[in-house]
Amino acid sequence: MSERSLAPHRPSSVERVLMRCSGQCAVCRAWCKQHVCGECLMRYARPAPRCWTCAARLAPALTGRREAKCGACLREPPPLDRTIAALDYGFPWDGLLQHYKFHQALELRETLLERLNQALSIAEAEAPDWLLPVPLTQARQRERGYNQSYELARALARQRKLNCEPELLLRVRHTAQQAQLPLHERATNVQRAFAVKPTRAAELRGSHVVLLDDVMTSGATLYEIARVLRQAGAVNVQAWVVARTPDASIA
Repeated sequence: MSERSLAPHRPSSVERVLMRCSGQCAVCRAWCKQHVCGECLMRYARPAPRCWTCAARLAPALTGRREAKCGACLREPPPLDRTIAALDYGFPWDGLLQHYKFHQALELRETLLERLNQALSIAEAEAPDWLLPVPLTQARQRERGYNQSYELARALARQRKLNCEPELLLRVRHTAQQAQLPLHERATNVQRAFAVKPTRAAELRGSHVVLLDDVMTSGATLYEIARVLRQAGAVNVQAWVVARTPDASIA
């Protein structure tokens, strides 16, 4: 047996998150009553200055400047009026979100929702007419066991007394998983993949709509849905997401 085979396995950041037992912080293993302790929240969940329309991180100098935008959004404004993100998609949140999304870890929903609720309060987010989770195809929902965005949306709707409607927005075409594609192919991948339910389209006219998703990377999915909603008559479309990839160059 080689020396290499005897060497202990060094877990990845994602594995370290998933190995934590209940009653311990998922990051530092301190005993606590929540999944992430207060000290780690101070370290990994501090509010950051973000672009008004895509939620990409901005330079600290822009902290407190209302409606500040990144260079990409100034050059080519996205179809979203505003995007609010709670966290950067990095350790420890990447591992927690993957576990929640792909392993039916509904016990993590409240931890993620607390972070989003805090971000919405800081941003003084206005209540929309409709809170719509990003839909999955039936095949993908069967594969995962549930729609992770809907689980977040319906819990948030209960807390904030919002109208959450999972059937108003439809996913009408199966697409490859965005995470498996290069960034420049993602917009094409989701073209014509969404539609408003025809019998309910009139309910969107003149409305303020918020899309809710767990993670925003390139923004292609949310931008495509925003275009569909605007075509249906929505006058204000925003996105609320738990985590945003930290690289502003891909906004």
